[in-house]
Amino acid sequence: MVVRQESAERADRIFHALADATRREIVALTLAGEYSVSDLARRFPMSFAAVQKHVAVLEQAGLVTKERQGREQRVRGNADSLREAHRLLDQLADVWRGRIDRIGAILADPDTHPDTHLHPHPVADAGAHLDPRDGKEHCHDRDRRSEES
Repeated sequence: MVVRQESAERADRIFHALADATRREIVALTLAGEYSVSDLARRFPMSFAAVQKHVAVLEQAGLVTKERQGREQRVRGNADSLREAHRLLDQLADVWRGRIDRIGAILADPDTHPDTHLHPHPVADAGAHLDPRDGKEHCHDRDRRSEES
């Protein structure tokens, strides 16, 4: 369970970091080449401190690494972390594909759905009365109306 929690926290950090357009651009730049934080700061219409904060978030998520070379902090993208994010997205996509496939199967064969015995013919139930006071369907009202006819 602890390993799973750490993995979930790591995924949260990665996706939080990638949720910002500036950080995504920094990742793309640093995957293509190494940049100093100063070089990155000149590319964006924000303060040096703001770019430093973006780089710090990316570093905490493992999406970039920083290394001091003399007076500069050099930033390099980490492709392994992006592959991890891709793997996590693939897992989510598999879950949703499975759900969509199950929905498709239910729509194709409604007799396999466990709740079909409740309302096997939704169009036939359209005559039920919705009470405006509580918004609930009252089938006995519909039955009473058909008896009166």
